[in-house]
Amino acid sequence: MKPFTLFSFSCLAAMLMLSACGSKSNPKLKGEWKTADGSTKLKITDKTFTEDTGQPPVTEDYFVKGDTIFTSFEGNLPYTKFVIQKLDDKHLTLLYPDSVSIEFGK
Repeated sequence: MKPFTLFSFSCLAAMLMLSACGSKSNPKLKGEWKTADGSTKLKITDKTFTEDTGQPPVTEDYFVKGDTIFTSFEGNLPYTKFVIQKLDDKHLTLLYPDSVSIEFGK
């Protein structure tokens, strides 16, 4: 019974890691975004999410699951969640953690 239990837990751990790490971001999401007034800029690459609000920019790791961007500084928890409300080639609307919706353009 013990080898079966160890195998089951190993499989479960592997599936959880694949689901958490295997999420690919939408190619439309990547790029440099800014608000209409230019007060906030986002730079989204394959691995980093950088927000520049005029103070020193904050660069965090991120992954996308469904319509939500999860960011964390160097993998630390808790994650910061940004909900993607609208995304196309030229427009991005994010719902910030404080429930404020901000529109960005390329």
